[in-house]
Amino acid sequence: MSSATPSPERLPTPRALARLLTFARPVLPRLGLGALSALGAALAALMIPIVLEWVVAGPIASRETSAVVFGAALVLGLGLTEAALVYLRRWLVVGPATTVEYSIRRAFYDRLQRLPVEFHDRWQGGQLLSRMMQDLGLIRRWTAFGLIMLVVNLLTIVIGYVLLFQWHWMLGAVFVVSAIPMWIQGFLFERTYGSLSRQSQDQQGDLATSVEESVHGIRVLKAFGRGAHALRRFTRQAESLRETEMRKARSIGVIDFWLVLMPELSFAASLLIGIWLAADGQVGVPELVAFFAMAATLRWPLESIGFLFSFLLDARTATDRIFEVFDARNTITDPERPATVEAPRGALAFEDVHFRYQDAGEAEPDLLNGIDLALEPGETMALVGLTGSGKTTLTTLPTRLYDVTGGRVTLDGVDVRDLRLEELRRLIATAFEDATLFSATVRENVLLGRDDLDPSSPEAEAVLREALRVAQAGFVDDLPEGVETQIGEEGMSLSGGQRQRLALARAVAARPAVLVMDDPLSALDVETEERVQSELRTVLSTTTALIVAHRPSTVALADRVALLEGGRIAAVGTHSELMVRSAHYRAVISSFEREEQQERELMMSPNPTAELDLMAVQEALAEREAGAPEKGAQR
Repeated sequence: MSSATPSPERLPTPRALARLLTFARPVLPRLGLGALSALGAALAALMIPIVLEWVVAGPIASRETSAVVFGAALVLGLGLTEAALVYLRRWLVVGPATTVEYSIRRAFYDRLQRLPVEFHDRWQGGQLLSRMMQDLGLIRRWTAFGLIMLVVNLLTIVIGYVLLFQWHWMLGAVFVVSAIPMWIQGFLFERTYGSLSRQSQDQQGDLATSVEESVHGIRVLKAFGRGAHALRRFTRQAESLRETEMRKARSIGVIDFWLVLMPELSFAASLLIGIWLAADGQVGVPELVAFFAMAATLRWPLESIGFLFSFLLDARTATDRIFEVFDARNTITDPERPATVEAPRGALAFEDVHFRYQDAGEAEPDLLNGIDLALEPGETMALVGLTGSGKTTLTTLPTRLYDVTGGRVTLDGVDVRDLRLEELRRLIATAFEDATLFSATVRENVLLGRDDLDPSSPEAEAVLREALRVAQAGFVDDLPEGVETQIGEEGMSLSGGQRQRLALARAVAARPAVLVMDDPLSALDVETEERVQSELRTVLSTTTALIVAHRPSTVALADRVALLEGGRIAAVGTHSELMVRSAHYRAVISSFEREEQQERELMMSPNPTAELDLMAVQEALAEREAGAPEKGAQR
């Protein structure tokens, strides 16, 4: 996590992992039975040395063949019992562990949907993806195996050490003393490995972000020949991750060294002491056989502690990373006592609206600094201004993608913060300049905002066809399966103009009281734009619309025009009125005309790189205009 965000107080590992109980509580009984099965298997293994002591002291010493066979059968039975209980443990815990993973994953996705856009502006997509997939998978494995085996193996070691003392206190003391260096190393290991585990998982999130960005931007990378540059950047990140993983491996190697060395030294010391005790008559051969069999049984639990401890710390880090998202503050929520709009008319008003992004310095003025603007029901208002004037930001406020930092936005006289988000976003629909589509059918994308309709119903079909007609999206009938065609990730199988028309159709299909459009026709050619505008006039005649305009032709759709300058509304009037009385408005319109002419020339250019360069410039300008902080300011 960057210094830009204060780090929460680091909880002790048990308390940090205890936060998973919220999701694990329904399956605790089966997890408990799985732990008991694992403990039973360990106890069965610990019984074998005791049986061996009896066999050596009795049947073997007295040469009773039948008793030896019985002893061998008893050892075999204990082994089979251990194997059966291990199988039972796996059967009991696998289902609950996947249930816990499913519950956390579903809650995590729901949380991502509910968190405000401001949160997503600051977080890298790869970081969220790595938490959703990698960290949750690690938590599942730890729940099913690591947690149970760590507890059971620690209990096995304690019980085994107690049993070692029954043969001779000196032999047991050797193993207890040998454990002291291991616990010291375990303490040092936690301090070192914990920070390395967090660093590694964050770096994996960064690496996932790089892959995501490269895949999404593959066309630009190829067109500009920047594949090698992207590879070098990726290689640097991968190398940093490799170095961190090597440091983790060295840290695990140190703890494993002590966990293997000390038991071996204990064996050697116990052998010398045992021979001396046997020669002195204080310990018999059966006791020595049982002692070393018990020590051998404890070897795996001892050696596994290093792996299980590192697993524990990895799970703790994964839990911390998951709950960073759960703990993120959600400032845009439903009101405790929601109001409602009984008969929506579509009167939208901005009353002394101020807005600034959270990371804006105190010395900087508000991006929107006292906006007063009222749209009458059924009116179409065009919003114009130079790049960076805050037009796009203003369009995010009616649906509460961001909340105002001063003043209020009202719908039919009701503050939008007093409405339930579901109702608000049903009454106000938005068509963005960046047409985002989903990996689904055309039908599902266009009817995304109509969950009140059965997609297969005649009414839904009528709404779909009407929206496609208004958006001039008849091209969908030429797709392989028409409106049932899967359009692929982000709709990249379609052209920019086709994506934008489907996004516009989605907004139209929502049939909102207010339609907010951020330059929705920028990717269309002139002829298609004219047809869409003609159809939109019919739709807009009964809908209040706020349209961010970057073209003179878009301004022509509006009943009135609002000029945004320096975070304020500088003038409001018809296009003709503003052309007469506002020099700044004339300058803005002139800049629109120049940009439109440049785009026309580039469209006729045979050089695709020039066109891509224009796209890159437009994207950069759009980001600058939005004023959003760079993503990834925190992990």
